[in-house]
Amino acid sequence: MNYILQFWEVISGEHGIDPSGNYVGDSETQLERISVYYNEAHNSNAVNSAVKYVPRGVLLDLEPGTMEAARSGAYGQLFRPDNFVFGQSGAGNNWAKGHYTEGAELVDQVLDVVRKEAENCDCLQGFQLVHSLGGGTGSGMGTLLISKIREDYPDRIMTTYSVVPSPKVSDTVVEPYNAVLSVHQLLENTDESFCIDNEALYDICFRNQKITNPSYSDLNHLVSLTMSGVTTCLRFPGQLNADLRKLAVNMVPFPRLHFFVPGFVPLTSRKTEQYQSLTVPELTQQMFDPKNMMAACDPRHGRYLTVATIFRGKMSMKEVDEQMMNIQCKNSSSFVEWIPNNMKTAVCDIPPQGLKMSSTFIGNTTAIQELFRRISEQFTSMFRRKAFLHWYTGEGMDEMEFTEAESNVYDLISEYQQYQEISVEDDGDDQYAELLVD
Repeated sequence: MNYILQFWEVISGEHGIDPSGNYVGDSETQLERISVYYNEAHNSNAVNSAVKYVPRGVLLDLEPGTMEAARSGAYGQLFRPDNFVFGQSGAGNNWAKGHYTEGAELVDQVLDVVRKEAENCDCLQGFQLVHSLGGGTGSGMGTLLISKIREDYPDRIMTTYSVVPSPKVSDTVVEPYNAVLSVHQLLENTDESFCIDNEALYDICFRNQKITNPSYSDLNHLVSLTMSGVTTCLRFPGQLNADLRKLAVNMVPFPRLHFFVPGFVPLTSRKTEQYQSLTVPELTQQMFDPKNMMAACDPRHGRYLTVATIFRGKMSMKEVDEQMMNIQCKNSSSFVEWIPNNMKTAVCDIPPQGLKMSSTFIGNTTAIQELFRRISEQFTSMFRRKAFLHWYTGEGMDEMEFTEAESNVYDLISEYQQYQEISVEDDGDDQYAELLVD
């Protein structure tokens, strides 16, 4: 929940919106596309009927505690009170409770709020869901909500920012069950999923930003910066714009392979900022550094199917193109040859707060199979012994659903491996064989 609030805090700062929803900015561009993420509310009691900007967001949980914390936070008063939806019992880290029992009771109430927000849009492009795959609510109810929204809005883009259980930081022993059952759903019902994990974020804070004991606030700030970068072109005018649909078309070569590794640069410590001059070559080099990736997989162990980069700040479009071309030429073996021009670039003139320029990285790499292989192996080692299974079957789940999810994730890993190994020569032979058959 905290990284969602920090996302709204970051973009409110960029658009000049204070914690009360009032505009306190100093540039027309801040309000030019404000309606993408905010509704306008008119306070009739205020002098001159002042405009208040209200986030077009719904916050939900199966327990009230997080909602109370969110409401009492710095930006808690920014949100519409009706858009806080919560249950009373919690999901108890159980995917089945979130998906079938407790979550199913609350989902219609959530969908009513979602429909109300969707009806207020002039041109609804899609939905953005932020959730965790390790617990019960984010994984179970999150995927239930995605499937319900998919039914109601089949032609809209569904994007998720999914916090995947990490190799070392584990809150719950049943995380592998919850994660595999969730990925099974995300495979079928989302168009773009950004995979983030706490271990990678922790490493970035410790190694890059020199924070010896990173707090969750530090980790969440990294996620919010990345989300802000990905959504830049929706929120501001730029030289080249990339909306959610364009991103999906350019980034997803096959429907199932829509899991991305995000990154954000610069990620240096405040102490070393004064010794660095931010340039396009410097940003580009940092962006492709595995140490700046926000998922625990190493792109050097796989190949890029597609890449998208979003640059922010005053910079030359020509220089950006040259740097992108250089990266692809120098590291040609890291990109699959059978997708030509598989790097997309967008440029926005407006930098994030506190920086002169920045860039956001989105990579669709076959190396992400490492992440799925890890949770799949953990899942199998428990499921083979039927450990903790009674908590799920007790909520009405069938063992068959576990088997199907395991098989589906295993197929996904195989697909990534297959496309990693394919070469141009293989591709030509296949085409020739098909012609002979015809």
